[in-house]
Amino acid sequence: MTSIVTLGSHCALQVLKGAKDEGFKTLLICEKKREKLYRRFAFIDELILVNSFNEILEQHCIAKLKEQESIVIPHGTLISQMSSSEIESIKVPIFGNKWILRWESNRNMKEKMMLESKLPMPKSVSSYKEINGLVIAKRHGAAGGKGYFLTSSAEGYKKERDKLIAQGLIKGDDDLYLQEYAFGVSAYLQYFYSPINKNLEFFGVDRRYESDIDGLGRIPAQQQMSVDKISSFNVIGNSPLVLRESLLDEVYTMGERFVEAANRLAPPGMNGPFCLEGVYDENGQFTSFEFSARIVAGTNLYVDGSPYSAFIYNEPMSMGRRIAREIRIGKEKGELSKIVT
Repeated sequence: MTSIVTLGSHCALQVLKGAKDEGFKTLLICEKKREKLYRRFAFIDELILVNSFNEILEQHCIAKLKEQESIVIPHGTLISQMSSSEIESIKVPIFGNKWILRWESNRNMKEKMMLESKLPMPKSVSSYKEINGLVIAKRHGAAGGKGYFLTSSAEGYKKERDKLIAQGLIKGDDDLYLQEYAFGVSAYLQYFYSPINKNLEFFGVDRRYESDIDGLGRIPAQQQMSVDKISSFNVIGNSPLVLRESLLDEVYTMGERFVEAANRLAPPGMNGPFCLEGVYDENGQFTSFEFSARIVAGTNLYVDGSPYSAFIYNEPMSMGRRIAREIRIGKEKGELSKIVT
């Protein structure tokens, strides 16, 4: 019997709840320090306890997963904990295209993918010496916003960079990607693409609540100026968002262009959940500054479905359950090879 497995973090609960709803056995690779948390949920059939998530690379863990015909569902923790080469070396089927995760983890490759998708995006800044206006500095990979900072000068950049080096978050300039800051209402657009039925589904939208940059907005400007710390964009939680209906046509168009670009640059292409992340300006124009080529934590808002998934399914449909549904359909049609790597 096929088992669905994921790491105990990020969006594991909705992934495994959705898998159980679709009739699969559920396995959780769980750090020992979080065992008590995950024992609370009856839909998790088995916990594989580890000291660190990297044990998924070790033979004893791989053997156990193979024995139970496991399919691994990747999420942000997998990307943040392991290098692209380590993920690609996992000897168990991974849902989606594990090769595209390398494009997500490297900012320069990410920019190339977004340009190929013809997504409107902020300009990148090749060197801190060329900063001429407000920019955001980002770490590579799925850092969840931790260590990001804003600056409008080379001197300000060096000051914040040196703090990150002192904290051990980065080693130097090569670990940071500079991008012009895009103003507007943040929106994280959640999609699912099925290579089995060749259909794109728009699943939902969320906004991120980030500490401590959002908290600083509650402090008067004079006091903000006296705060001598990095204004982190570390994601703490998510809140739901519903777009104006007139924006939806472009939402689908952008998602389709991204799928087409991924097929060209990172075969076998975009398979399963992904997210285009950006802001809407005063004219309702979207500027995309990121993409995630796997399930994002913002989908945790919609365990019983979103306003958009309700237009597609006449039943509760989380992104976790949609992944499991695709695996079930792939098994029934003998087309699992289209959706796992």
